[in-house]
Amino acid sequence: MNNKIPGTRWMRVIAPILITCIISFMDRVNISFALPGGMEQDLAITSQMAGIASGIFFIGYLFLQVPGGRIAVNGSGKRFIAWSLIAWMVVSIATGFVTHHYQLLALRFVLGISEGGMLPVVLTMVSNWFPEKELGRANAFVMMFAPLGGMLTAPISGMIINMADWRWLFIIEGLLSAAVLLVWWLVISDRPEDARWLPQREREYLVLELSRERNARLSNQPVSKAPLKDVFRNKGLMKLVALNFFYQTGDYGYTLWLPSILKNLTGANMANVGLLAILPFIATMIGIYLISLFSDRTGKRRLWVMISLFCFAAALLASVILRDHMVAAYIALVICGFFLKAATSPFWSIPGRIASPEVAGSARGVINGLGNLGGFCGPYLVGIMIYLYGQNVAVCALAASLVIAGLISISLPASCDLHESSQREKQGRHQPHQV
Repeated sequence: MNNKIPGTRWMRVIAPILITCIISFMDRVNISFALPGGMEQDLAITSQMAGIASGIFFIGYLFLQVPGGRIAVNGSGKRFIAWSLIAWMVVSIATGFVTHHYQLLALRFVLGISEGGMLPVVLTMVSNWFPEKELGRANAFVMMFAPLGGMLTAPISGMIINMADWRWLFIIEGLLSAAVLLVWWLVISDRPEDARWLPQREREYLVLELSRERNARLSNQPVSKAPLKDVFRNKGLMKLVALNFFYQTGDYGYTLWLPSILKNLTGANMANVGLLAILPFIATMIGIYLISLFSDRTGKRRLWVMISLFCFAAALLASVILRDHMVAAYIALVICGFFLKAATSPFWSIPGRIASPEVAGSARGVINGLGNLGGFCGPYLVGIMIYLYGQNVAVCALAASLVIAGLISISLPASCDLHESSQREKQGRHQPHQV
């Protein structure tokens, strides 16, 4: 008899989540191409204002983080994301009609609100579908939305700007959300119990395995009546907030200024800048997968977070040191791409290790919301540093932020790692075998 558990959920759950996340990423970072592609001149935007316009998204991004995480645990993440898609489609299209930079700031802020609950919702949905032994890889596939979004945004944005202008960039990419909304609503389900398309054997396996893991955690960490309060009382979770803040400062400082950095480095037009930006994001996909693989196999979540952050910082510094050698500097930026999102898979596997499921649902929102304030600070920091000291000092500041994040990862609690994996396997041997 074939004992292999079907893997239908990998396509029916991960694929629509990934597509939706890609569209959200495109809508939040296409401004990085619009600014050097004519928006700065048309709206009279300075480097400081460009930093604010790029980063204010993450102020709005804060508002729906915790509600989103709670809804995914107790309600329907599917409906939440559907409404979010409608909202950010409207905002993105409206951005194509702005005539003043204050209108741009307002719409970027609202875009942040409309996308704010997405990541905690989809990460909680993934945890509803994948046992812990698969969770690192499942998170890794979801986190590939950033490099895939970058790979698509770069050439498409460069081409649209060259053929039309930056206004059509927002209008066309906003309209893509309508098609994605249709796919999302028809394909996704919140939980295995809700999915009529799921094979019976896979459903029974998931319900049994996920219930066993949940009960094992609850025996040590009962669900609190005040989960949000417990998030702020948990020192390990607060360290994750701080780590994510400094990580996102470096991450989005690099991502949102990469087209401008490449334009200054090579002197290429926007179409060629878009092509040059593809390779770093290809490297990002490889980095996410390989680091998630090492993390799942070793169970050393903290170690791989630390390695990824330190290597990202080192590559940023190398791009500055090698600035007079265009090819070498570009290679360093590609290496940055490899480690750009590599820490995300082991990082997002940690909240469920140090908190009960209900607390972890709220914690993902707090960690992502407060941590992503670094998404505001990174672009803003780069804009200010470029204005005061130049691009090279700005890049070094991003590297320093990543080093701080790496140092915080060393101090995370030992329970973040899978030291108990062998014990769980022994317990699993005593469970009835599911066929």
